[in-house]
Amino acid sequence: MRPSTLLDSRHTSNQRVMDVLVCGGRGTQKAPPVGAGADVVLCDVSDSVIMRACSYVNYYVLCLVCWILLGITGVSTRSHSLVKRLNGLYTGPYFDTSSPQNITAQLGTHAYLPCKVRQLGNKSVSWIRKRDAHILTVDRYTFIADERFQAFYLDGQDTWTLQVKYVQPRDAGEYECQVSTEPKMSYFIKLNVVVPKIEIMGDRDIYVKTGSTVTLRCVIKQSLEEPSYVFWYHESGRVLIYQQGKLEMRKERVDSDTVSSLIIHTARREDSGNYTCSPSNLDSASVQLHVLNGEHPAAIQRGISSAPGGSGALWWLGGAVTLSSSHGERTFILAILVSLAVFVQTLHSYSGSLR
Repeated sequence: MRPSTLLDSRHTSNQRVMDVLVCGGRGTQKAPPVGAGADVVLCDVSDSVIMRACSYVNYYVLCLVCWILLGITGVSTRSHSLVKRLNGLYTGPYFDTSSPQNITAQLGTHAYLPCKVRQLGNKSVSWIRKRDAHILTVDRYTFIADERFQAFYLDGQDTWTLQVKYVQPRDAGEYECQVSTEPKMSYFIKLNVVVPKIEIMGDRDIYVKTGSTVTLRCVIKQSLEEPSYVFWYHESGRVLIYQQGKLEMRKERVDSDTVSSLIIHTARREDSGNYTCSPSNLDSASVQLHVLNGEHPAAIQRGISSAPGGSGALWWLGGAVTLSSSHGERTFILAILVSLAVFVQTLHSYSGSLR
């Protein structure tokens, strides 16, 4: 075979391979039209191949469109929420008016004044006492020597709370929660302080017979909460239940009052003296107990014989009135006492006129 013939056969073979590759290996090669160059190759491609190729293109285009739309929607949603939060009804800080404007605390307890500030941003929150315009706190910093005042922030609730420890009557009044905008924004909260009343039932001076049972009742009225403890003191020492059957202490809640009772069984002379009821974080109340032996009128007279114008009979009847348990007996003795006092006064006037 001649070299030229070999080269022509190789060229023809390679051309066919290239034609097949151009048709993608799926179609049938067709003869070029008349007048077309030798390099022109026509492929007979089936409809299924074309539809498959179009499906791929449509799929990728659809994915691209969805991705673009989701991105735009996400940005739009975030922008809308941001605009709604910052460019809605309030474009800056504002007070949440759902916070209470009246706070009531009991004497000696802790008071908490909440101030909710929305969209605070980089602004500061100050607490000011209105009665003297004293700045108490700025953010978390305290600007008063009284350590009972402190401000703290509740994260997630946008609440700045002023704490007043161990509330005193002088703490009552209005407090201003102020935001450092221009002009300043203020929210006022009123603090009410409840002062319970403490008293020991009966007279300030209590007279009992030796060997009797004495019950001292301390009543705490107008209290918002029950005191955690109530101590009793005899003179300067605290009363402790260390003698079985001698002393007894009780504490109970009656309606809105707290009643603490000290019971002294078989009272003796050494049980006499001052008794003080002292609840936690509150004031105290005191009474004077007199335990008298068989000669109680004489004991009363010794205690008050130095009073000017005193009369032994009058003081004797006074002691009898105190120690009498019957209401009828007390009324009768009191009538005699009044009559005797009038008689003594008339006698003194008559003797003065004779002089």
